[in-house]
Amino acid sequence: MGFPLVNVGVIPARLHSTRLPLKILAPINEKPMVAYVYEQALKANMLDEVIVAIDSNKTAEALKPFSVNTVMTFSDHKSGTDRVAQVVGEMDADVVVNIQGDEPAIDPKLIDDLVKIFNKPNIFMATPATTDISAEDELDPNVVKVLVDQNNIAMAFRREPRQYEMSGYYRHIGMYAFRKKALMKFTNMTQSENEKKYKLEQLRILDNGLPIHVLMTDYSGRGIDTEKDLKAFMETHG
Repeated sequence: MGFPLVNVGVIPARLHSTRLPLKILAPINEKPMVAYVYEQALKANMLDEVIVAIDSNKTAEALKPFSVNTVMTFSDHKSGTDRVAQVVGEMDADVVVNIQGDEPAIDPKLIDDLVKIFNKPNIFMATPATTDISAEDELDPNVVKVLVDQNNIAMAFRREPRQYEMSGYYRHIGMYAFRKKALMKFTNMTQSENEKKYKLEQLRILDNGLPIHVLMTDYSGRGIDTEKDLKAFMETHG
């Protein structure tokens, strides 16, 4: 029997979001959104440590009253996963989970289920997707879709479906888990043209011919990308 894996959750918290500026600091129940995410992640039984990877003194000051474990990172990372890699580069970790800072409803059980996949030695990267997808989602470029094969390996990620692929999509949940060595390999890869064009960091993996295992769920939570998303979340949780 091997030793238990050391699992670390990292929440990349870039202050300046393109679509919804300063969204990680948007107040939810009198605390910044990213602090809300942090508290949800702490409830995951499979994580040994949770860290918020920040890039601004403003974020640091906003999180101080909430006892959030933070690490300051460079401001010019190409993606959230590159920011995560900076945090864990010198850490003793086996599995690293990139938890989005704009998913305040994230289910700790979903984090646990994703980590448990790594009991299989042939899994190097995994991400969840859900059957909870509407016709509106399929056409919304802010909702990322994933196509999977019969072995639950990602075939493609899309913002907008192609005409011959109008069915068979699942809604992607933007959380990524890596074995640490796979994460460090990712961050040393050159950004692919597809990644830059579609602003989907997972395409760097697919474009380099590496497999992404997809954990299928019926999770109904939503990330917050727009003012409309934030308003909808506050109506149910505020």
